[in-house]
Amino acid sequence: VKDGSWTVLQLVEALGSCLENTDPRTRGRGIQLLSQVLLQCYSLLQEKEVLHLVLFYENRLQDHHLVIPSVLQGLRALSMCEVLSPGLAVSVLKAIFQEVHVQSLMQLDRHTVYSIITNFMGTREEELKGLGADFTFGFIQVMDGEKDPRNLLVAFQIVHDLITKNYALGPFVEELFEVTSCYFPIDFTPPPNDPHGIQREDLILSLRAVLASTPQFAEFLLPLLIEKMDSDLQSAKLDSLQTLTACCAIYGQKELQEFLPSLWSSLRREVFQTASEKVEAECLAALHGLSACLSRSVLSSDTEDLLDSFLGSILQDCRHHLCEPDMKLVWPSAKLLQAAAGASLRAYHRVTRSVLPLLLEQYTKHPQSSQRRTILEMLLGFLELQQKWGHVEEDESTLLSLRAPICSVVFSALTDPSVQLQLVGIRALIVLGSLQGFLSPSDLELVVDHLIRLALHEEDSQSSEAAMEAAGSLAPIYPKVFSGRMVPRLEEELQSEREEESSRDHCSLQQRCLQALAAVSIHTSIVRETVPVLLQHLRKVQKGNKARNAQDVVSVCQSLHRVALQCQQDAEGCWYYHQTVVPCLLAMAVPAGPPGRALLEEEVLAAMVPVISAATTHLSPELAAQSVSHVVPLFLDGEVSFLPQNSFPCSFQPFEDGECLEAQRRLVVLLMAFVCSLPRNVSWARTCPCNCPFTATTAAKCFAGLVNKHPAGQQLEQILQLAVNRMEPGLAEGPRRTQALTLLLWVTKALVLRYHPLSSRLTDKLLGLLGDVELGPAAADGFSPPMA
Repeated sequence: VKDGSWTVLQLVEALGSCLENTDPRTRGRGIQLLSQVLLQCYSLLQEKEVLHLVLFYENRLQDHHLVIPSVLQGLRALSMCEVLSPGLAVSVLKAIFQEVHVQSLMQLDRHTVYSIITNFMGTREEELKGLGADFTFGFIQVMDGEKDPRNLLVAFQIVHDLITKNYALGPFVEELFEVTSCYFPIDFTPPPNDPHGIQREDLILSLRAVLASTPQFAEFLLPLLIEKMDSDLQSAKLDSLQTLTACCAIYGQKELQEFLPSLWSSLRREVFQTASEKVEAECLAALHGLSACLSRSVLSSDTEDLLDSFLGSILQDCRHHLCEPDMKLVWPSAKLLQAAAGASLRAYHRVTRSVLPLLLEQYTKHPQSSQRRTILEMLLGFLELQQKWGHVEEDESTLLSLRAPICSVVFSALTDPSVQLQLVGIRALIVLGSLQGFLSPSDLELVVDHLIRLALHEEDSQSSEAAMEAAGSLAPIYPKVFSGRMVPRLEEELQSEREEESSRDHCSLQQRCLQALAAVSIHTSIVRETVPVLLQHLRKVQKGNKARNAQDVVSVCQSLHRVALQCQQDAEGCWYYHQTVVPCLLAMAVPAGPPGRALLEEEVLAAMVPVISAATTHLSPELAAQSVSHVVPLFLDGEVSFLPQNSFPCSFQPFEDGECLEAQRRLVVLLMAFVCSLPRNVSWARTCPCNCPFTATTAAKCFAGLVNKHPAGQQLEQILQLAVNRMEPGLAEGPRRTQALTLLLWVTKALVLRYHPLSSRLTDKLLGLLGDVELGPAAADGFSPPMA
């Protein structure tokens, strides 16, 4: 049939004796063979052939039950034919509905029936819709009593398509609901080693999609959901609540009106009594869904505002719990109110008009910090809901009318001895600051003053750190206020020298100032104010030889590093930072003098490396190339003209030999930080020799970074060959074997990272060095870079 030497109708004639045999088993085998051929060749059939085959197979549906499975397989093949004549799909389905008792068939044969229906719904939708409600009724009969999960997944999808594609349900809405809802809630546990991979969750979601697909099911479904919410089984509760939430997305107030009191009663009871966080969360989600559904309803003069009455019931049942002395049901009540209020701006105004004044009153009445914290957390929950709608509308907002008492409560929390209450107050500050138009200019100044006090002078580190984070959140919203009020105060504290304070306290205060300056450096305009302050302080602390100076320099570098990271996504801020900070660091490091000076300590250089790296990583290729033209000549030629304050007592030649230049050689680590952070498409080629272990290691890392970033091609291969030619003699003998090994290790890592074929050769060379008396231990230890 496939190669055209036979037609299907010729095959039917050839099978005639089998197809007409009086033995049903023989007839079944003949039809089975024909159906198997059709399943492989249905796309080759002509329209007339399909017509004759459909009529033949429809007639065979009246045959012996042993024949039916093979007949259905043939019809499944024909249902996939594109040349099926109009009317044949309807004819086939009518024949199946009339002649086949589907639920008496085996699972596979029932699945075949569902497949036939699915195929026709996908290709002959308009024809099937011509059947009207008869098609829906026929399918109900097919599905009724189905138990196999494999078939149910297909059947649920068919029902979903019936509804969502607007097939006529006619008088059979309740019957269609009954034939599907009888499986709710799903109670299925897949057998061990189930080859089909069907999970309980698959069935739950598939059935939920059906039940929540039409408002026509509401009058039958909502009583069922209310009943299952009262079940002792947690899984049934969860399924019911999640289904209710899904239904709220398509229901209107007409569908919900009759059931709102019962739904609210069930939800309230579960939240007040449940010990399960899952059940509570789903109850709150369902309540949010109900409130959102009612909020969508269009009000007219002659209709009841169901949202208002529904929220009134919630307020009536929950509001008084906010005033109870033992505060036992405070949180459940607050959560219910917030879930309902968060559904829409209209719901939010309705709830907050009643609740916010009460919470403010309760805060004043309760003197204990723990109770105040609970009340402020509830207040914070309502404030956070307002963020969903952004700008505070003056004509509707309860918040604006309560601005003064709200700010008073929050500010009082910030001065409370309780750290936990302070932390909630700081969170509230962030929310108030994010509400556009809420805080007045005088309020903003108070906010900044409180944040400065908490960040610098609060004993508890939690409050101090939280205040800095809050400043970082609010600074981009109010850059002028923070630039004009906070930065000068921090600068003043950095410059002060209080004699009455101990050295430790002064260090701690300076450390906090540095952290706070970094925290607020989010907006470019603020960065332009804070970076000069940090650099000025760095110049101040780097003078001298004491260990404290080194630690102070490290602290400044840590703050500079944080600022660099925060600038990376803003091109203007990134370039300003780079061209301001990098030359300044180099200008301070270049003339630093003997190794004892603070800027040449290893811990200080290690702290400067990430600053330069972060300042360089996100530069555009054009700006990076501009920076290369200054930094590279500095290290290779001693060209210091681009540095601020560039009058140095001696020339800068870090790659030259000589004991007097040992201090300068340590600074090659800064070149490494710069070079290894450049964009890939920024290239330069300059070399010169060096004889210092520290510098050699740094240079090896630097060279490996260049190799890793260099574009593939002939130039890279030439560079690698040059490196290998220099390494191999150096490894063989001479005073620089250790330096050659270091270069080998880092180049190997660079090549492994880019999957370069030379990496295997260099790895073999490293393995060969394990037996070397002098280099073996170092080679073994050195395997960590290539393997990291």
